[in-house]
Amino acid sequence: MAKYSRLEVASVMKENGMVPLFFHPDVDLGKEVLKACYDGGARLIEFTSRGDFAFEVFGELNKYAIKELPGMIMGVGSVTDAAAASLYMQLGANFIVTPVLREDIAIVCNRRKVLWSPGCGTLTEIARAEELGCEIVKLFPGDIYGPQFVKGIKGPCPWTSVMPTGGVSPTEENLKAWFDAGVTCVGMGSQLISKDILANKDYDGLTKKVKEALEIIKKVRN
Repeated sequence: MAKYSRLEVASVMKENGMVPLFFHPDVDLGKEVLKACYDGGARLIEFTSRGDFAFEVFGELNKYAIKELPGMIMGVGSVTDAAAASLYMQLGANFIVTPVLREDIAIVCNRRKVLWSPGCGTLTEIARAEELGCEIVKLFPGDIYGPQFVKGIKGPCPWTSVMPTGGVSPTEENLKAWFDAGVTCVGMGSQLISKDILANKDYDGLTKKVKEALEIIKKVRN
């Protein structure tokens, strides 16, 4: 079961400002990625459920994080139905991220006080997600909507917390645009944990990249 409540996870998302996300079928490689992100200062990881037996890989990675990386909060992304969400929560997922808004996922996560972040693309979807108890909405795909969309919805709904995923890169220009628009945090996948980093097993390079991204976020927020 989850070690962190949805309010605790939301607080860390806001404080850290970034959620790295990745998928790889190799457990040992996944452990190295987690360690590199952790050493760089990340305290959240979204493991995307995109391959066969992904739940088995996540289970091993979460056990590793609990034992070796104190304070690392593991969650799962690309979840598309309540059954999958329930399975991952049984494996200790502390948050569930979805590409779409599904009320069945909201129900099973709320029942366990686990944070869920649904992918939304309209203000109507965002409002419905919040009615269902969503703390932080995922704007997806972020590159289609952009910072101006966030700025636009924050006008009439200043209470809305947004996490764009897709179209976010670890550059000062990109991150400043998102945070100036009012996002709570950002989700970052291949722009942060690139195919080259994984292929070359450049874990030191990943640690450096994560650290630099978090430093930029801290700077643009101030």
